[in-house]
Amino acid sequence: MENVEKDMTIREAQKRVDEWIKTVGVRYFNELTNMAVLTEEVGELARVMARKYGDQSFKAGEKENLDEEMADILWVLICLANQTGVDLTDALQKSIEKKTNRDKDRHKNNPKLKNHGE
Repeated sequence: MENVEKDMTIREAQKRVDEWIKTVGVRYFNELTNMAVLTEEVGELARVMARKYGDQSFKAGEKENLDEEMADILWVLICLANQTGVDLTDALQKSIEKKTNRDKDRHKNNPKLKNHGE
């Protein structure tokens, strides 16, 4: 497997993960196992967020590794997409379009979002 490029598309990421799974990882874990792993990874990100941005402090030996935790979530999500035949590029584009159509005025008109941080 070649080196990872800096500007990888989502579609390329799906291909690279699939290639890695089939050569290094032997095979995909089943979908329910990967769902459980995804939940675990989200919990690990939540722990770091609670310590970095919330009221908790880091324990001895814990790392402030937001990038690693987010990448782990993306990895497992890509695995699930590959296993279930979801093209994440298309799905994300559809999601952006849906949110744009649904929320085009909603957030602009939300008084709770006005002057945030000013």
